[in-house]
Parts: sequence; C-alpha cells; structure tokens
Amino acid sequence: MDREIVLKRTLSRLQIRLNKESSGTKKEKEIFTGKLSDNFSKLVTPLSKLYGDHLDFYIFLEDLVIRVYKSWLKRDKNLKELDESREIKQDWFKSEKMIGAVCYVDLFAEDLKGLENRIDYLKSLGITYLHLMPLFKSPKEENDGGYAVSSYRKVDKNIGTTNELKSLILKLRKNGISLALDFVNNHTSDEHIWAKKAKKGDPFYKEFYHFFPDREEPDQYQKHLRDIFPEIRKGCFTQLKETGEWVWTTFHSYQWDLNYKNPEVFISMAEEMLYLGNLGVEILRLDAVPFTWKKKGTNCENLAEAHYLIEAFNAVTKIAAPALIFKSEAIVHPDEVKAYIDQDKCQISYNPGLMALLWEALATRKVDLLKKFIDKRFVLDQKTAWVNYVRSHDDIGWTFSDEDAAELGINAHDHRNFLNKFYSGDFEGSFSKGMKFQHNPVNNDMRICGTTASLSGLELGIENSDKGQVNDAVNRIELLYGIAMSIGGIPLLYLGDELGALNDYSFQDCKSKKEDTRWVHRVKYDEKAYALSKKEGTIQGLLSNKIKHLMQLRTKHPSFGSENIEVVETGNQHVLAFLKKTQSERVVVLANFSEDEYEISTNNLPSLKSAKELLSNRKMIESDKMSIPGYGLFWIKLAD
Repeated sequence: MDREIVLKRTLSRLQIRLNKESSGTKKEKEIFTGKLSDNFSKLVTPLSKLYGDHLDFYIFLEDLVIRVYKSWLKRDKNLKELDESREIKQDWFKSEKMIGAVCYVDLFAEDLKGLENRIDYLKSLGITYLHLMPLFKSPKEENDGGYAVSSYRKVDKNIGTTNELKSLILKLRKNGISLALDFVNNHTSDEHIWAKKAKKGDPFYKEFYHFFPDREEPDQYQKHLRDIFPEIRKGCFTQLKETGEWVWTTFHSYQWDLNYKNPEVFISMAEEMLYLGNLGVEILRLDAVPFTWKKKGTNCENLAEAHYLIEAFNAVTKIAAPALIFKSEAIVHPDEVKAYIDQDKCQISYNPGLMALLWEALATRKVDLLKKFIDKRFVLDQKTAWVNYVRSHDDIGWTFSDEDAAELGINAHDHRNFLNKFYSGDFEGSFSKGMKFQHNPVNNDMRICGTTASLSGLELGIENSDKGQVNDAVNRIELLYGIAMSIGGIPLLYLGDELGALNDYSFQDCKSKKEDTRWVHRVKYDEKAYALSKKEGTIQGLLSNKIKHLMQLRTKHPSFGSENIEVVETGNQHVLAFLKKTQSERVVVLANFSEDEYEISTNNLPSLKSAKELLSNRKMIESDKMSIPGYGLFWIKLAD
C-alpha cells in the first residue's frame, strides 16, 4: 500500500483518538492536530525504522502522541508565543549577537539564586546563551560531574529548587539570554527510580536497561567496544552484587545505559525532554549521542539507529515545543560529528575538531591541519550552526581526521602522542601545565585536561615570574577566542577564562574526584580575580578587557555570525587567514600561531585599500607585504 495513504490513515485514527481525550478544548485539539499533521511524517519515519517490527507499533504510537499532547497542553502561553516566533525564524540562533557561556552553577554562583545575581555580569560580557552544567539530582558521591542523573525533574537540593530554576529562566529570557541544559539521554544513574525498580526485579523496568544473566552476551558485545575510562575500569558491563546479573554501563559502573530497543524508553524519555522544554529551556545538549543504540558485531557507536532516535526526538519537539533546539555532543571522527548536524536532528553542535586543532596549531606553531579542517569540514547546511569553544568541562581529545593528517605527511598516531606530551608538560620547551586523562596503556591513547590559561602558559609564566611568558600566554588566549568569535557560528566562553582561571589541584584531596583529572579545570569562580579584573595593570584586567573587546566587536559585524568562510593562502605555515562576508561587509581574519613575527604576502588577500583593522581601530596601509607580530590577531574590515 502507498506510504502516503498509510500515513493519512494512521493520522486519521490518531485524530479520532485525540478527540476522545477529556483534557483540552476543541480549539486546542485542532491546533495540536495541525502541528501533528505538519510533522507526522518526520515523526513516524524514524520511529517505524526503530520499532516498526513491533506488533504493537500503533499502540506505542498512540500512547506517544497522547502523552506529547498532554505535555503540550501544560506548556505556558508565553512559551507557545515563543514557539510561534521560532517557527517563523528557525535559524534564530545564527547571529553575530549570539554569544554563549557555560558553567557549573555551584562553582560559578553557589546556587540558582546566586546565579540570578550574576545576570548583570553575564550581560556585561554580552552573553545571550547560557549553558548550565547538570543541575538535577544525582548520587551524592560519585556522579560524573552530574552526568549520572537520578531524576530529570528534581533539582539538586544543594543548588536550589525547580521553582527557583523557573524563576531564573524567566529572568534570563527577560535579559535576552537563552538557557541551555543537558539532556543526558544515553543513561541514568543507578539511583534513578527506574534503575531502583529494575534492581528489585520489576520486569517492566528491567526492560528499560540492558540486563544479562551471565557473561555470554556481554562478551560477544565487548570484543568490539572501547573502554571510555580505562584508568578506572575495564569493559562496558557491571555485575550487580544483589543478583549477580550484568548491566550495560558504557561510562561508569553507576551509569546504566538505557535500552532504546524498548519503545517505552523512548516514550518516557520524550516526556522527560518535554518537561524540560516546558520549564522554558531553549536548548538541550544531547549527551553522548553516538552511544545510544546497541548492535552485536559493531562498536555500538554512531549507528544509524542513533540518528533515527535524534530525528524522532526532534519531531516530538517540533510538535510540542518548537522553540526547543538540540545541541550535539559527539566527540568522534569529524565526518561523524557533521552527520548529527541537521535541521531535523541537532540544529547546533559542539565543534570538537576546531577546538582540538586550535590547540594543535599552538603546539606546532603551524596551521596546516587547521586550514584543511576549515576548508573541508567547517561549512554546514543552512539553519544549523557550530558552537565554537576553546575549553569546556571535559577533556581535550585530538579528534582531527587521520586522513587529513596523512595528506599532509603527518603520522596521526605519533602526532597525538606528541600533543599529549606537549600539553601534559612532558615535552621540552612546552608552555603547558595540563594533566593526562584516562591513559590507555594498550594503545597509548589519552586525553588532556587543564584550564585555558594553564594550557596556554599563564600558570608557567606566573610560576617563573616571567613577564614575557605571561604576555605570550595572554596573547595565546586572545588568539584562541579571537578565532572562536569570528569564524562563524556561536562562540562559547568557559566562564573563568575571561579572568585567567588557573588549574585547581585541590580535587586530588577529594576521594570522589581524585581519580578524575577533569576536575582540575572545573574551577570555582574567584571573587578576588573578578575584583582584580577591575584594576589596570593586572593580568585579570588585561584578559577581561581583551575578551570583552572581542565580544563587543563581534556583535557589530554580521559576517562573524555568517557560515560563509573562505580560507586564504598566506604563503606562511604559521599564519591562518580566512575571509568572512555577507551582503553588507567583508572581513579578513589573520592569526599568527607562532611567538615570532612574520612577514606575509598580501597578493592573495583582497585589496586593503581603505581597509580598517577593527581590534586596534587603525587604518591599513596598502602594500605587497604585511608584518604580523607573534600571536598577532587582525580583524580587517575591507572597504565596501
């Protein structure tokens, strides 16, 4: 039978079922039915690929639609008005005025009330997008920094209450700031009510997770899987003391992977997602998206079904909370990262490739790999955008393409070893004070932790009382954020970077944190540093002014919000150049990733006649050559 006929027939049956619902007015049912109809194919197509072979597929679909309808009924009027505006302008996040910041609530402001008091500070930075690290209930001791979720609805009592979160969201929106939260949809903590019931043998909730009576099936899966935290544990399965059964735990033993092969899991997680949307959250960061589907004989990463899940969740939001968008977190091969970015999947995405290669270029003083990445892998489809970050709460993994490296004559394995040595301070001449994270002795793989300032050489410069080293470090930080602010997409500030926050080694004295070196860069907001940022002649003041200057200038130039980019060849392996343009302006960005001054040819650059360098507000002199100081950053606006 023709697919369109089947869809229409199914939709008609669902409309009849909706009309029997006691909740909602006739008008509300008509509005919802219209939204369902507009997005029905986008909803059913991925769901049928996931669950179409279930005999009760229609019953599942009906249950899902009714629950989505009830969630939509609960949505506040002001949020439905926001939905309407976002449906008209679906690329609302693509603007030079969009500037993001990210933090842990407790580290930045103690609690949600404290964060309300920091809104003016965020506005002074020009922040229009605030991502708060996990703030919902999680185990007291080991909780993976909040990513072991015990409830998707109860705020951690040490941070505040749900009502305080609602109040914060409203005040942020009134001040032009959209809130982003994490949606940890791959796993729950073993203290979640579903996990507790499963542990007690409840057959309904045991199907929410992957349970095995013995090692036979886990061993079949395990031979294709990688260890995520090899220093902490081997394998992706944990044996329960209570029953002797094994449960799938990709990350930590207390984080139980959800079983999305069970459609009840999808329905339940869709409800949790819409609950967050109804609080007023505008952006959900989907955590660990590559891992959500399991299939024997594969590495259980980046499977087609993982994409179908995102498409289905996306369709649910388009029906019941259109103002809500997704941010992808996929720290995988650059091609796999881009596969998650789509108007019907994740509209925005972390850009781990750019982040890693900015640090790579600082270590090597060469921009070859970075240029190749921008040239081949940066441009996205319309109505999507990168989130360009320098540092985050997580480690740095060297996620450049081995194929790109090979084209440049670089051995990818050896190069990653070099970068790990350089940023952990094991390479002679390194300026970095980073720490190793999760070293795997089998393949020598590891990642790097540290704050932007400590990785950039500021900590070393202060230790050595070396003004030259300090100055270089400050310039490196400005360079990194200068690229993030100008390359196109949404720049993301890891709060504390603007004050030069250094590594905090006190985590080593905490039993629940000492095995996780990522805590070295999860630094408490420093009131003294903030006070120093107000004073001239301080490192904090210098950095704060530089970062603010970059942000303020970004908001005045539409080309920095545009996805259009053209790499320009400078003839110098140390200097990156790219052209940003819109119908109204053109800006050339130049960045020297070496501490040495270089002279470059301007032959490949557009004419510099009547051009102005924006950061220094000086006119450019037209010439065949141009000198760029060590770690120099130029934003050159060309004449109309």
